[in-house]
Amino acid sequence: MPVLVSFQVILVFVLSIGSLIIYFINSSDPIGSCSSYEDQTIPIDLTFNAFFSFYFGLRFLAAGDKIKFWLEMNSIVDIFTIPPTFISYYLKSNWLGLRFLRALRLLELPQILQILQAIKTSNSVKFSKVLSIFLSTWFTAAGFLHLVENSGDLWLKGRNAQNISYFDSIYLVVATMSTVGFGDVVAKTSLGRTFIMCLTLGSLVLFANYVPEMVELFANKRKYTNFYEVVKGKKFIVVCGNITVDSVTAFLRNFLHNRSGEINTEIVFLGEVLPSLELETILKCNLAYTTFLFGSALKWNDLKRAAVEFAEACLILANPLCSDSQAEDTSNIMRVLSIKNYFPKTRIIIQILQSHNKVFLPKIPSWNWNIGDNIICFAELKLGFIAQGCLVPGLCTFLTSLFVEQNRKLSAKELWQKHFLDGLKNKILTQRLSDDFAGMSFPEVSRLCFMKMHLMLIAIEHKSLLNGGGCDLILNPPSQVKLHKNTLGFFIAESPIEVQRARFYCFNCHGDVQDPELIEKCDCKNSNHQHFTASVKESADWPSLTGNSPDNWNPGYSRTDTILPIFRTFLGDKEQDHDQLDSSGMFHWCKTTPLDKVILKRSDKLKHKFQNHVVACVFGDAHSALIGLRNFVMPLRASNYTVKELKDIVFIGSLDYLQKEWRFLRNFPRIYIMPGSALYSGDLHAVNIEDCSMCVILAPSPKAVNNQALVDKETIMATLNIGSLRISSTHPRPWMPGQRKENNLFPEEEERLTRCPLQRNPSNIHFIEQLGGLERSLTGLNLHLSTSFSTGAVFSGNFLDSLLATAFYNYRVLEFLQMLVTGGISSQLEQHLDKEKFGKMSNTCTTFVSGRMRCKLGLLSLNRTILSDIKPRKTFGQLFCGSLDNFGILCVGLYRMIDDEENNPEHKRGFKLLSSDLVFCAIPYNTTCDKKRDVSASQTQYEIINVVPLTPNMQPGINHPPTSNPVEEDSSQSWISSAQL
Repeated sequence: MPVLVSFQVILVFVLSIGSLIIYFINSSDPIGSCSSYEDQTIPIDLTFNAFFSFYFGLRFLAAGDKIKFWLEMNSIVDIFTIPPTFISYYLKSNWLGLRFLRALRLLELPQILQILQAIKTSNSVKFSKVLSIFLSTWFTAAGFLHLVENSGDLWLKGRNAQNISYFDSIYLVVATMSTVGFGDVVAKTSLGRTFIMCLTLGSLVLFANYVPEMVELFANKRKYTNFYEVVKGKKFIVVCGNITVDSVTAFLRNFLHNRSGEINTEIVFLGEVLPSLELETILKCNLAYTTFLFGSALKWNDLKRAAVEFAEACLILANPLCSDSQAEDTSNIMRVLSIKNYFPKTRIIIQILQSHNKVFLPKIPSWNWNIGDNIICFAELKLGFIAQGCLVPGLCTFLTSLFVEQNRKLSAKELWQKHFLDGLKNKILTQRLSDDFAGMSFPEVSRLCFMKMHLMLIAIEHKSLLNGGGCDLILNPPSQVKLHKNTLGFFIAESPIEVQRARFYCFNCHGDVQDPELIEKCDCKNSNHQHFTASVKESADWPSLTGNSPDNWNPGYSRTDTILPIFRTFLGDKEQDHDQLDSSGMFHWCKTTPLDKVILKRSDKLKHKFQNHVVACVFGDAHSALIGLRNFVMPLRASNYTVKELKDIVFIGSLDYLQKEWRFLRNFPRIYIMPGSALYSGDLHAVNIEDCSMCVILAPSPKAVNNQALVDKETIMATLNIGSLRISSTHPRPWMPGQRKENNLFPEEEERLTRCPLQRNPSNIHFIEQLGGLERSLTGLNLHLSTSFSTGAVFSGNFLDSLLATAFYNYRVLEFLQMLVTGGISSQLEQHLDKEKFGKMSNTCTTFVSGRMRCKLGLLSLNRTILSDIKPRKTFGQLFCGSLDNFGILCVGLYRMIDDEENNPEHKRGFKLLSSDLVFCAIPYNTTCDKKRDVSASQTQYEIINVVPLTPNMQPGINHPPTSNPVEEDSSQSWISSAQL
């Protein structure tokens, strides 16, 4: 049937053009003349019109709206052209009349060419459309002028008629539409002149609409189809994929901000669509370091034009707001394959939306992690950030501030905002360490960097047995790990200039230097390392940066006195024999669990009695794209947390959707599913949401919406519903950031509940912010300065845009971030794991030990954990050194109540601590941070034992901040997290 319809359309168009050609032939004669039987054009035209009459009848019978049918353009053409032909034949008088209206059939030219597959590209379709409009307008207008000028005005009975040919009429129309008007051919009739005035006005509108489009098709295409000129010594990158106004704006903002004042890399955008006027404006504003080329990364000719083989890297942008994330990932993977086939040594940095699509990239033969090929997986990082926020309140905001660039200038209106913005200045930076540090332990080097150079060293790159002799990133490694020469260090600092001190440091030249700014490159080549190492133990006598005298500093007992050998845990603790880990040793594992075994019913509430659990509200149906819940669960099942520390995870959502995700979750222990919706209060009560430690709200990629404010509607509605449960519930409700405390509802030992909804549109923060309870204006509210973000209650995936620039400039920083948020596995380690065994139970003690012995991030109270025994600890500097010396705990930041900010105006290395402060720490595996009770004086006060989960009767410790306000009972309990030095 479609073939028959196409044939009919083509046949009608061809016959219409044939009838138009006969009109052109007959127009050489007067408008009306006696016909001759020798004129063969008359019977041919009569035959054509007979077919038109038959086709007109078929269209009328098939029309659903008979009245509307008579007003269609093709119907009007047939009405004014078919009857005059039959009348002329009957009267033996050839009258041209309105037969010129057949020219309107030329408007169907683009459709006919597409049916014949003569045109396939969008540009050719646009060109044929513009061409058909102009041709039909010229021929129709010329036909009307030819008719009225040869017939004269009706009221003058033709006395002012002039003999003008059809060609002269076309000439007059074109001259008129171009507003030239030479005057050699003019209209003499009143009807003709009136028509000329209307045609002049209409031509202005016609040219205004279509001339820019024609210029875009021809001039711009030639402009953007040239070759990129490679200049020797000038670096450039190629950016392809989702090249739009929004993506280019975000990329330029992040890329240029990352190296402000040091831009020496040009950006070549390879777009598959010609740039719009708005995009052209953006490119012109950045003309000094941007070039746009029209082409596709899937075509070798276009890759050659972009000189990909000479580029520093090729970056592929994804569209996180697309309706089909699977198709988006597939397209970008094909671009990688095309680029690697064209030039295998090209460095690729690609954005991927769904984590399960990552596995295809390392399978490309020329994919090479060692040259900087990297994958930025949105789902993996987003859900990893949120999972870390479940483990440690406020951690997602803390990590975001360290790894993600802030590109907008923000002005603080309140004191806490000033402190928070100061914390945003600190970033994760890398630097090769001085060879003088070789042979020293990490705690020694970290303490020295902090005291002498004002730098916070938090991790190093170190050779690992697990990585087949390759290098692993280790956060706060134990004292047994010794540094080698040329070790790469990861610092928390404000600028790359500061971290260069760790590279230039020399014991002979800088041993007595007190001002860190004086540590510069020296010519000394013979360092006395033994003397330098010994000096570390004397560093306790160095002048304290906190302003305290040396006599006040008591380092206490050494870390090595309390840290047991690295393999002690697994060889001696029988309690660990029941732990089951996967083959990498990185995650807790269990045998495959059938879905029906984890499905909950509302009647099961008393049976399970969930306490201190994680509730994940998932929005999605059978047709929704996968969120990738495995990326959310993996950090919560990391092996550096003991079995007793694991929290139950309860998913609330559509069973049809969760069934699709279950095959990725069935080997993780203590996971449950409640079919229902977070918008229904009964389902929330059934999972005992009042007693959960954290509630997160997740939603898949939305379908295309016209209003971006609606992309977070499920998240916002669920947040409102959960907030109403806390207010109306008679159960003692958990504390939430941004909520004021009431003594009768908040027991001192009660745990807290933090919402962590995933925001797609940052401007929607005001819908969440108003739930915080603080009296403040929401006008012009910025996401970074909202209490919801600063306390870790909200996470926005838009922050991840800046990671593309981070991956290009320093891919090791991205590797470090991936390791932290995913539970320990980085892409470098992932390639060495046996993919067939990944997710299965570990069989070897070596894998079990090496995969599990890694630090975990936690949040410790100054008064209710082992940090309370550090004396003195008035400043952050004292706390940093004391916790590192005594317990091997690395303090990296603070979580502070907003109202307490007024009591501490300082924000320097001597940052004064408050009794209510909570501390972000990197804690060695299996180290308890709760103070033991009923311990005799002869016993060691602290041991390396499992941390028992908190109950309402236990003191809050690791990951569980106190809920009472030690300063004022009625103060706001909003907290901000920031990095401190």
